[in-house]
Amino acid sequence: MEIVVPEDGRPRCWWGASTPDYVDYHDSEWGFGVTEDSRLFEKICLEGFQSGLSWLTILRKRENFRRAFDRFDPAAVAAFDAGDVDRLLGDAGIVRHRGKITSTINNASRALETIDDFGSLAAYFYRWFEPESPPPVSLQATTEASTALSKDLKRRGWSFVGPTTAYAFMQAMGLVNDHLAECWVRDDAEASRQVAASRIR
Repeated sequence: MEIVVPEDGRPRCWWGASTPDYVDYHDSEWGFGVTEDSRLFEKICLEGFQSGLSWLTILRKRENFRRAFDRFDPAAVAAFDAGDVDRLLGDAGIVRHRGKITSTINNASRALETIDDFGSLAAYFYRWFEPESPPPVSLQATTEASTALSKDLKRRGWSFVGPTTAYAFMQAMGLVNDHLAECWVRDDAEASRQVAASRIR
């Protein structure tokens, strides 16, 4: 874990300067607060697709995923049938993994149930929001919170949501702020996630 300073002079988390795709994602998305249900659903699904792969692979295919899965509208995806599974398995623009595809369809139904229970996915996921999120001092794959979130999702019938996937989701959606202390984005991300949390309360 280190800060790097590329040609633009802005200090970034080491991974966020490794490719142009990551620079944009790191600077404008990762760690910023998100309250839109479609984006939360999209991210938890894409983290499942990322399992065993690099996030860069998924990021570069993200627009294809959005087209293939109806912009990750849970109601639309929950209605997918066997024909849609076949269509998706034939779509070279996404990751063609039957288990991950059927998991996404299953999770859409679970998302609708979660929305019924809590009013929104945001209201559910922000139960794991960390109000105080100091800069990380070591690289973690899981935390107690991500393990608890994973356990609760599985209890609700979600799949491909292990503790590592849950923590990557928490980092990306601003439930925690894992930008390094010297990263130029950290303060903006923190402000964004505090605003997002205030909308849920």
